This record gives sequence, structure tokens and C-alpha cells, in this order.
Amino acid sequence: MTSPSAPVDFRAMWTAARPDLDTSPMDIVGPIKRIEAMVTTALEPLYEGAPLTAPELDALVQLRHAQSPVIARRLAETLGCSRAAVSKTLAKLERRGFVERRPSPADRRAALVTVTPAGCDAIDTMFPRQLAAEAELLDSLGAERERVVEALNLLEKVLQQRVTGQRA
Repeated sequence: MTSPSAPVDFRAMWTAARPDLDTSPMDIVGPIKRIEAMVTTALEPLYEGAPLTAPELDALVQLRHAQSPVIARRLAETLGCSRAAVSKTLAKLERRGFVERRPSPADRRAALVTVTPAGCDAIDTMFPRQLAAEAELLDSLGAERERVVEALNLLEKVLQQRVTGQRA
């Protein structure tokens, strides 16, 4: 039995079962998935009894400093979520008075979204708490922090080029 901190070596299992498969992507994608799960778990206590859920805060953070109203479709692209998920999140935020949606004059199918003063207050309360929790999670990186940031930025750039190239 493995300890919770030692991930099962699924790559070795797949390589043994299917030596014809290139399992090397698992060396990068596996840790990303585990890191995402750990960050989500570590931040869960922030949202207990809070006025916002994590997805709602993510949406509001994108809207908070927008220079103009944002089309919901663009927000979905920025957040990397489906349009349906963003629409559902925005509907909840709108019911609670945190965002305002109005039809786009250029496209009747699109909604222009802006954050309300109540939404700004909610963000200004929750976002600093989230940043503090994230800083605490990462503070032991120390001198390695810059190297991690550079590697993650490189990975993001490569993936963005791939994803954008596939859409074109």
C-alpha cells in the first residue's frame, strides 16, 4: 500500500501493460493534476460559509478590472470553462446582485457582463484571503520559486500555441 503522498506509478503500470504506448506525457500531466487537486483541497476551507464559491470568485476576478463589459463567451474562454458552466455561474451571481448582464447591441445572442458594486465588495473581501492562503501554500519554495514560475510559464506558452493552432 502506498502512502497518500506517494502517487501510484501509473506510468510504469501502463508501460508494462502496453509497451507500445508513449506514456511520457504522464510525467507532466500527472503532477499538474495532483497539484490542482491539492490546491483545491487546501483552499476549500476558505469557501465554507463564504459569500462566493471558487468558480464564482474566479469569474468575478476576471470581471473586476475589465475596462469594458465582457461577453460571457470570452469569459468562458479566459477561464477555460464551458459556456454552459460560465452561464450557470453568471446566473447565480446575477441573482445575488454581484453581476449585471444585458444584451449586446452588436449580437442579440450575447450578453455583456459587468461586476456590480456588491460584486466588487465580495471580491475585495474574498480575493485577499485566497491570495494569502496561496502564498502560505507556496512559501516553502524559497529560492526555487523563480525556476518553478519560469517552467510553468514555458509550459503555458507551449500549450497555448498548441491549443490556439488546433483551433485555427
